[in-house]
This record gives sequence, structure tokens and C-alpha cells, in this order.
Amino acid sequence: MLKQFSLVFFVLLACYNGVNSRELKHITRETEVNAPASEAWELYRKLGLLDLIDRKLTNIFQSTEVLKGDGGVGTVVKLTFVPGNSSYTEKITVMDDQKRVKVTKGLEGDCLAIGCSVQIIQFGIIEKYQNSSIIKSIVSYAVKKEFQAKDPKPNIQAVEAILQASKKYLE
Repeated sequence: MLKQFSLVFFVLLACYNGVNSRELKHITRETEVNAPASEAWELYRKLGLLDLIDRKLTNIFQSTEVLKGDGGVGTVVKLTFVPGNSSYTEKITVMDDQKRVKVTKGLEGDCLAIGCSVQIIQFGIIEKYQNSSIIKSIVSYAVKKEFQAKDPKPNIQAVEAILQASKKYLE
């Protein structure tokens, strides 16, 4: 079900952003956690993840800042990387409590600053067993034609660090 939703969502979002869905590249990571899906979702929905980043990932992120909103759809967040000379700003575009899916669209920074035309990050929580779930991240991006030879990519290390910090926090 999550795979079907993901595919449909990315095709629609790509069309909305003027990107051919075949131009989108995807990087997927999954982490199994020994925690119920409902607990994992509580961490990822709204602004819970920002608190975890501020407390546990100070080696990667210098700061997080909510520029607009309360954590729901339309919220704009700025993440500043250590040592503070680069940042990534994103907007929450989907927050689905039933499917446990949160999607953000990059506004500036990260691979958008080095040649990508679009960057989308999706986090989904998949119930595995009563006390076990999977946190799945999909980073989708498209490269501008004039930058294709350089093959810019999003900073997947930051997403992986968030997944690992989430796992430690939830377990």
C-alpha cells in the first residue's frame, strides 16, 4: 500500500513541479525499529523530529528553525549544517496520519544549490508487528540538464543519521 501511494504521489508531485516522473531519481533507506508504528509516527509527524535533531545530531546539524507553521502541511523548516556555512530549507507538503507518511519539498540548499531542480523527502512508518516497525525514507530528486555531467546528489548521510538517531531514541 505504501509503495503504491509513494509511486502515485511522486508522479503527481513531479508533474506539479514540471518534472517528468522518469527524470526523478530515488534513494531509499529502511531501518527496522523495535517500537510500535504509532510511537515511531509520533516522532516523525509534526515537529518531533526537529527536537531529536537538536538534541542528538549536533555533530551534523548546527540548528533547526521553524520559519513558518506549526508542524503541519505548509510548515517551512530550515536546517543548518555544521559548521554553519550551509543549510537546507524544506516545506511539509503531505502529512497523512492514516498512512503514516510525511513528505517535504526542498526549497533551497542541499542538492538544489548544486544543480538539482527538485528534491523531495518522504518518511513513511510501516507496521511490521505489534512492537516492531520500519522507518522508510525516500529521497527523490531531478537534475537540471546543464548539471547532468556533474551528477549532483542529495546529502543522504543526513537522512541516514536521522534514521539511526530515531532508532536509538525509539528503542
